[in-house]
Amino acid sequence: MCVENTPPPASRLTRRGILAGAAALAGTAAALSATPSAAAERTEERTEERTERRGVGGDLVIEGGTLLDPATGEVTEDAVIVIVGGVVRAAGARGRTRVPEGTEVLDAHGTWVLPGLVEAHIHLNTAAEARDAVRKGATTARSGSTNFYQDIAVRELARQMPELAPRLRAAGIFVTPDLGDTVLADPDLTPLAGLKEGVRSPEALRRVVEVNLARGADVIKTRVNERAGLPEQDPLAQVYDREQLSAVVAAARRGGKGVLCHSYSEKGCHDAVMAGIRSLEHGVFVGERTLREMRRRGTYFTPTLTAIAGLAESEDPVLAERGRTYLPVLKRAVRAAHELGVPLAAGTDSSGGTVDPIGGEVELMRAAGLPALDAIRTATTGAARLLGLQGTAGRLARGFAGDAVLLGGDPLADVSVLKKPVRVVRAGVPV
Repeated sequence: MCVENTPPPASRLTRRGILAGAAALAGTAAALSATPSAAAERTEERTEERTERRGVGGDLVIEGGTLLDPATGEVTEDAVIVIVGGVVRAAGARGRTRVPEGTEVLDAHGTWVLPGLVEAHIHLNTAAEARDAVRKGATTARSGSTNFYQDIAVRELARQMPELAPRLRAAGIFVTPDLGDTVLADPDLTPLAGLKEGVRSPEALRRVVEVNLARGADVIKTRVNERAGLPEQDPLAQVYDREQLSAVVAAARRGGKGVLCHSYSEKGCHDAVMAGIRSLEHGVFVGERTLREMRRRGTYFTPTLTAIAGLAESEDPVLAERGRTYLPVLKRAVRAAHELGVPLAAGTDSSGGTVDPIGGEVELMRAAGLPALDAIRTATTGAARLLGLQGTAGRLARGFAGDAVLLGGDPLADVSVLKKPVRVVRAGVPV
């Protein structure tokens, strides 16, 4: 949970190399012969929006299904969605939607059609994992960090061949006291290996953030507590105080980025929120005072119920007991957050080569007490807003990305159908 250790690449990786590697995967290395400027990297969201409008993708008509718009809750039977160049040009009832001649048609009769799902916390280390995430319905995602900037390469792959990877907000490497082998991810990090106390001083914290920003990270990932997925660690033990977290947030903001924070204890959650993070991850023991502060600030809650439920199935008795204890507590926290109006986003925290379906997280949101439509919104409109992609992902409406999932049943009656899409469309290309 929260990033498994993976071996470093065989050869030294430079800023230019990470992008060129992604281009090679996509078969277009020549297109990335120059590294983007720092200014271009700081305007990532606008670049993404322009890419979508430019039409990197296919032409497709999805016709005959029942269309659900998560933003409004409106249901349209016998709907037609017209995608041109990977972007939705029209969506609505058959009689009111003009279908261009000669365009490939995907028959959706007997299915429900929803926008591609948004996965707000996942660790993608390989092209295979990225492709698996798309096939399971996650057409947009936010990385929860990787060990050697693999997520930045996946992001570039998605921009060139969107059917192979989700549209991605990359976090780069974890801002954590013990970087371990991650100091090898960039030569500028290696001096930090000699710090006796680890990455704890304001200067060291800023340095890791600055290297991430130089690599082109879209968001910054840090922690306030130890990990729940390691039996030898205490998830309630705090590793950074509010002042240290504030240093991370300030450094990220100077680069125009937000911070997601791994957290478990109530004090840790409160310190992280007061430090100004953008989203609280896991947050099992988050209390009412912190939730109220989150609502006031607009701080998101990404509970990763899937990951906590997975602990309960562990063969390790410590982890199994931890999962059984934590899951009902977290469900109550999710329900309280929803009732208070705290924005929620769905994320599985998938890592280590296994990609859990984001639809399973929606199912757990529903089990925690959210109405079906609100649970669906955590993986569509809500998560898209967290990622800064509310004009691109989360809906099938004119101008939005041509990403869709076709489902074998009514998700408003049974959200579990989201776990196994009948078909996935990414940027107008069936996958």
